Amino acid sequence: MTTDIRLETELRYVKGVGPAFAARLEKLGLKTVRDLLWHFPSRYEDFSNISNIAELIPGEAATIQGVIQDIKILRSFRRKMFIIQATVTDATGSIRATWFNQKFLMAMLKKGMVINLAGKVSAGKNGVGFAHPSYEIVGFSEDEEQFAEDMAEYREEIESCKHTGRLVPIYPETKGVTSKGLRFLIKPLLDGLEYIPETLPAEMLKRADVTELNDALRLIHYPETMKDVLRARRRFAFEDIFYLQLVNILERSRLAKENAYACVAEESRFAELLAQLPFELTDAQQEVMREVIGDLARPHPMNRLLQGDVGSGKTIVAVLSAIIAAEAGMQASFMAPTEILATQHYHTFKKIFGNFEKGVVLLTASGAKVFFGDGLESNMKKADAIKKLATGEIKIAIGTHALIQKGVAFNELALVVIDEQHRFGVKQRQALAGHTKGSGELLPHFLSMSATPIPRTLSLTLFGDLDVSIIGELPKGRKEIIAKIVPPASRTDAYAFIRGQVKKGRQVFVICPRIEKTEDDETKGKSWFAVDTKTVKEEYDKLSKKIFPDMRVAMLHGKLKAEEKAEVMEKMKKGTIDVLVATSVIEVGVDIPNATIMMIEGADRFGLAQLYQFKGRVGRGEHQSFCLLFTDSSAQPTKDRLEALVHAKNGFELAEKDLALRGPGEFMGQSQTGLPDLAMRSLQDMKLVKSAREAAESVLKKDPDLTEHPQLKGVVARFHDKVHLE
Repeated sequence: MTTDIRLETELRYVKGVGPAFAARLEKLGLKTVRDLLWHFPSRYEDFSNISNIAELIPGEAATIQGVIQDIKILRSFRRKMFIIQATVTDATGSIRATWFNQKFLMAMLKKGMVINLAGKVSAGKNGVGFAHPSYEIVGFSEDEEQFAEDMAEYREEIESCKHTGRLVPIYPETKGVTSKGLRFLIKPLLDGLEYIPETLPAEMLKRADVTELNDALRLIHYPETMKDVLRARRRFAFEDIFYLQLVNILERSRLAKENAYACVAEESRFAELLAQLPFELTDAQQEVMREVIGDLARPHPMNRLLQGDVGSGKTIVAVLSAIIAAEAGMQASFMAPTEILATQHYHTFKKIFGNFEKGVVLLTASGAKVFFGDGLESNMKKADAIKKLATGEIKIAIGTHALIQKGVAFNELALVVIDEQHRFGVKQRQALAGHTKGSGELLPHFLSMSATPIPRTLSLTLFGDLDVSIIGELPKGRKEIIAKIVPPASRTDAYAFIRGQVKKGRQVFVICPRIEKTEDDETKGKSWFAVDTKTVKEEYDKLSKKIFPDMRVAMLHGKLKAEEKAEVMEKMKKGTIDVLVATSVIEVGVDIPNATIMMIEGADRFGLAQLYQFKGRVGRGEHQSFCLLFTDSSAQPTKDRLEALVHAKNGFELAEKDLALRGPGEFMGQSQTGLPDLAMRSLQDMKLVKSAREAAESVLKKDPDLTEHPQLKGVVARFHDKVHLE
């Protein structure tokens, strides 16, 4: 084992690790000393106050100090485990501590030792006790002086890692790697490492009032108070947000220097396109179109995020943009997360611009469809469609992940549109944005769309490299959707209301969290999610046979074949289905103007953003629409979340509430950003975000290429790879 420890040293060469333990650490993503030191505690247990044994209260966490009077090992043959029991006393009484399958404790803990024990107090027939408490050897009783000398070899290890009598860090763990083991490794590394070079300029540290790196590392792993923890967390959150802002600003600068196809929209031709629309664009849509048209006309890549509520008219902006690119002689791709949504966009295009002659193809896993403005649609072999894309004969491609499959190439791809961008991972978005085979050194323009409104702090931080456009109004004539929480006692009344709507000629969606129950639900014990969770197949049987036997009830879920799903949706569009029971497969891409009720079973099982998407599937016609939220939960957090949906005036208001309730990591999804944990949790702090943004702008204003900050440049390069490639 090496004694020359550096941040880049692999953990298997660190004392006390070895190949086997290193393999376990790697499951947590910990390969080097740097990884381990930046593996921050997820929480802290406060064991700083020593209690008397006689004062312990069952159910509460506590720390006691006493002498080991007795310790023994027992064997439970029924459960095939070893049980270690120790009796510890202080001046006020005795307590029993129990550990399971930790035989090594018999070599560590001896009669006569003075130890601290920390954990939750339990009560049993033998009195109060601790189960699996943290322990710390702090000394030896007076009559054990010789024993203390014999144990001197352990004293270095004992003193190297304090587990009780203070704030105890609890880390993300995995099988074979405990918080105690991590604490044992981290403490000597922090003590043994020489000064770790600071990555942030000293002037910035002072201006932003953040802690120096070495101090912050010690405070976050071994704090005295929670105030220390907050100081350390603030430093690392600021640092990560600062790096991301640098990446965003540098990305903007890079794109400004790149070349793209200049797709100029002729004013008279654009007016003709608008005249073909069966509706007038809202003021917000017109403003966004002006922004996009201006971007497309420039010879540098557009990088724009278009946000708007469900049904606000984002799709028509994308369709018009694609036509502009095609009529300039180039190509456009339009990628959606599901086949239903991609098909919906294709049919919208064909319905409004069926006379478009330059070729529009729908490319999915199921196959390809194409039309060339002659009013006729033809099925086409995927291989033939892909060839026509490669030669440029087809100008616009609408599809799913099939657009980025191996072998798909474009001749001159000038515009990339991604719908519901939050549904794609970073790698998938990057793959399509860079799918420019045959286009030489020219990059495509990039338009990303989302019906999940993003709060300002997240937008500023996570999408700081994008220009943001917002469609903040719904098309004229749209009525506000009335949302109601339906408790179990009101279920019968709700069914009667639904029956009344169907009698008026309206249609209904019923959403369930799962398709069907599994064998695991029966054989392995029901999970929290499985208990009483409504399933599509069960609800379909109940509604079609018992509740609405006189109605036309159908079901839709992800296990159906593509042609079966298409057939069900076609019947729903034609009005030959009254009630459609489905999973979240209809979250996006369903446009049935005659549907006026969205009934959501187990509404507490879904996130607010997803519920908002469901709600937006109705209210798309002239009739008043309703969203009924069914839940059996009486928990206050559930009530707060659902009430937020009921009372939110728009998606942005709801997004802010969702952010406050769940936090940024849950709101966005960690895998979608690559942003470290502490930074994600700090994105609600607008002051911190602005401070990091201003710091990044200040550095780059003086040093645009970071040539005067070589260390910072290296860190930013690593950070860029992390947030863009994860």
